[in-house]
Amino acid sequence: MRIAIVTDAWAPQINGVVRTLQAVKGELEAQGHEIMVIAPDRFHSVPCPTYPEIRLAIAGSGAIGRLLARFAPDAIHLATEGPLCLAARRWCLARHFPFTTAYHTQFPDYVAARTGLDPEWVWRYIRWFHAPAEAVLASTPSIRRALIDHGVPQVRHWGRGVDLAHFRSGLMPHPSLGHLPRPLLLYVGRVAVEKNIEAFLATRHAGTKVIVGDGPARTALERAHPHAIFMGARFGGELASIYAAADVFVFPSRTDTFGLVMIEALACGTPVAAYPVTGPIDVLTPATGAMDDDLDAAIDGALTRDRTACAAYGAGFTWAASAAQFLAALAPLPEERAVA
Repeated sequence: MRIAIVTDAWAPQINGVVRTLQAVKGELEAQGHEIMVIAPDRFHSVPCPTYPEIRLAIAGSGAIGRLLARFAPDAIHLATEGPLCLAARRWCLARHFPFTTAYHTQFPDYVAARTGLDPEWVWRYIRWFHAPAEAVLASTPSIRRALIDHGVPQVRHWGRGVDLAHFRSGLMPHPSLGHLPRPLLLYVGRVAVEKNIEAFLATRHAGTKVIVGDGPARTALERAHPHAIFMGARFGGELASIYAAADVFVFPSRTDTFGLVMIEALACGTPVAAYPVTGPIDVLTPATGAMDDDLDAAIDGALTRDRTACAAYGAGFTWAASAAQFLAALAPLPEERAVA
């Protein structure tokens, strides 16, 4: 099958959307499917306001359409709600071509966190963007309910996975962390305002707080919290060894749709402390984490969880299953079609 994926999020960005698309693309290609990704790296782009690490591509539906026409896909997936996917959406609608979309990011909440705008204004755009899609792929039951409640009914489940070649139990802890006061409390992810890292850094729990990742809020947070350790972005086996060194993985975000880092931590045997919000309430179980509106209380609870149970549970999330769900949700284009 020839599958076109249009996305406004792609390398060199580092986030859950990019990692999900890259992992699923690899699984599908290993099965013999041919995948074309249309991403900002093909076009001139400008920095996203308030988040310059993200580039917004400048391309019209004609440019996108020519790429799609040459590839002649059997199915088209629009992964994000940004300018590239808007252009692809126009091109598909003009030709009455079916397509699928996905809701990866709590975009209304992110915009509200950065601008103070009422999230309901952004939900109007979300409803409009996804309305013509044959299916809208979402990662958890909570996100499915949120979409339906906001007028987006055609939701299909698309779960997430863990790279079990890297993230698994029995790993040697990262050597640079062994001397630190325990417990070692870890955050991994973008260092940005919408991730609510300040709430983690404000916890009163004894031990050492470690931040892995980069982003626009890093400089200010480092300055405000000199006793925390900021390691920057780490990947693959090194990141897995950092998870293995931690006593608790702290997930302070209130706006994520899933949280890939939680299941990576669990696969390495590290329990999770989080707020009882979308993402954690769908991913965690009583045996693998603790959720509380008081993050210190959640950390206390997570410290009592069994690491073997966490690792066994985390190993159940596979990219093979995720790719199968993605494939099953696609809307095939008609066999007889003019793609010019």
